[in-house]
Amino acid sequence: MNFPENLRYTKDHEWISLEGNVATIGITDFAQRELGDIVYVDINTVGKTLNAEEVFGTVEAVKTVSDLFLPVAGTIAEVNSALNDKPEAVNNDPYGEGWMVKVTVSNPADVEALMDAAAYGALVA
Repeated sequence: MNFPENLRYTKDHEWISLEGNVATIGITDFAQRELGDIVYVDINTVGKTLNAEEVFGTVEAVKTVSDLFLPVAGTIAEVNSALNDKPEAVNNDPYGEGWMVKVTVSNPADVEALMDAAAYGALVA
C-alpha cells in the first residue's frame, strides 16, 4: 500500500496535505481498499466551520457507507466536484484526483500533531 511521506494521517484513515493554511483532504489507500468500489461521495458542508473529528461527508461503496471525519478544525472551502461524475477516482488515485475537500485550517500547527506515514503504516499493518 502507498502512504506518501509528505502527508499526515488520522486513525479514521483520512490523509491531509497542508499548503499555508489550506489543507487538501481525502481517504487513504488503505481506506479505499477496505471500502471496495466507491460509487458515490456525498459532501454538502461547503462553507461550514467544523471541529476536528466532526463528520464532513460520507463515501458510499458497493457494500457500505462510511463517514468522513475532518482531521483538524477549519472551514470547508471547496469540494472536489469531479467526484460527482467519477467517484471511482477515489479508488484509482486516492492521493491525487480522488481528493475530497479543501479546508481553510483554523490552526495549521494541528496538522503536525497527526500521524506521519510510518506511524500510519504501523497502525494499519
